Order: sequence, then structure tokens, then C-alpha cells
Amino acid sequence: MPTMIRDQAKKPGRPKAASGAVTKAAGAKGAGKTIAKPGKGIIAVAPPSFRRERALLKQGIWPVAGCDEAGRGPLAGPVVAAAVILDPNRIPKGLDDSKRLSAEQREALFDKICKTSAFAVAMASPARIDRDNILRASLWALSRAVRALPEAPKHVFVDGRDRIDVDCNCEAVIGGDGLVMSIAAASIVAKVTRDRLMCALAQDCPGYGFEQHKGYGVPEHLAALDRLGPSVHHRSLFAPVVAARQKHQPLAVRPEPDLFAEITVVTSTEISLQA
Repeated sequence: MPTMIRDQAKKPGRPKAASGAVTKAAGAKGAGKTIAKPGKGIIAVAPPSFRRERALLKQGIWPVAGCDEAGRGPLAGPVVAAAVILDPNRIPKGLDDSKRLSAEQREALFDKICKTSAFAVAMASPARIDRDNILRASLWALSRAVRALPEAPKHVFVDGRDRIDVDCNCEAVIGGDGLVMSIAAASIVAKVTRDRLMCALAQDCPGYGFEQHKGYGVPEHLAALDRLGPSVHHRSLFAPVVAARQKHQPLAVRPEPDLFAEITVVTSTEISLQA
């Protein structure tokens, strides 16, 4: 987890750190980037480690897989899940939470992971997301990715609060993509796979800018959605998509049923006449 290192008491003649400067944590073995924020001390962000996987390996529990997903929040495209079993002797350098890496770094690490590790990818389509909801669709895809691995793992680490349905022990790790190295590797595989897919969908449905925002609800995407209406790749039940469909296809939007439409009102006069 991110560690906060408070500024020490000021001493006479001690130079001040530049505001917003990025430095290395002094004396910390394997420390990651640290970011100085005005008035908030220095936040030291350690990279994920292989400690949990190595502990299981020492107990004779192997293979160990990490899994993560990409694409829960977007308005379009599938959610993509990945599972990775790292080779303890060939772990690519620089593995980290995909959100902390640039696109170029993710692409380079993706190639290294694919060359040195066992991995699998599974996707949940917008139709499944609409049917099951985004959480259930994500957990389903994560389970499918683990089951698709070339070798069945004996332990699985999954990012988040929820464990998944697999045939071995499963451990949910909140913030796992920044803590557990195999989860970090899975986050990179899932992110790069989904980004490439969204670039391909941009060619199928030009005008929405999928190649730029990857389906997320940024202002440019919302403007295109309002201008063009939903595509076949949009998630039908997400609120901005529903609003755009109401504008462009009002007849296709099913109104909410009137629960009182079929109720027959019988007056006391009618009751007395029937008697």
C-alpha cells in the first residue's frame, strides 16, 4: 500500500525540496517512485512484489496465478480479464499496476510477459454486461481466464474484494495490481488487450473516438454519443447510452410498465346492482 513519509522538522540551512518534484525514497531497497506534494509530505509508492507468490512456492504450492480485468467503467466495449502465471526465474523488470505505466511501457511489458509467462485472456461482451451487470460479468470473465490457462493453478490471486469461481484456493487482494506482481502482470495483459481491441472497434464504428478514449465516458465520447446515438458496441443499460437511445431511437426504448393499468375499479353501486 502507498506509504506516507512525513517531512522532518525543518533545520536551519536545510534546503527545501522543489514543489511537485519526483524523487527516489532514500535508503529503501527496491523502492519505487516518490512524489512530493506541497503541504502533504512525500508519498512513496512501492512497486508490486513477488513475496506472496514466493511464499507459496516455498510451501510447494505452484503454479500460482494472478488475475485482473480492464474495462469495468467504459460505456462501450467488453470487459477484458487476464490471468498470468509468472516464471520465477524470468520475471520481466518494471512490472507495475498498469495504471501507473505509460502506453509505451505497457506495450513493452506486454511482449515480455507473453514471452516468459503462461497467460490467458477472456472477455465479457456488452450483451453479457447488460444481462448480468458489470460486476458479475467481470467475475465471470476472470474465472474463464483462469480456467483457460495452459496449466491449472493451485492458488489464484485476484484484484479486488471478490473471489472468483475456480477449482483451487482463491485470494482476493484489494489494490492487488499494485501489491502482487502476478496481478500486476495480469493488469498489463488485460489493459493492452482491451486497448488494442478498442482501436479495432474504432475502425468498425468511426466517429466515436474509441481509439482515443477506449470507450470511457469522457466529454468527447459523450458528445459523439449524443450526436450519433449508440452503436452495437455500447452497453445498453449504462445511463448515458440510455439517454442517447431515447434521443435517437425513442420507439426502441421500452417504457416502464404501468403496474395499475390492468386493475379494474369496481364501485359500491356496481356491487349492489350485481347483488
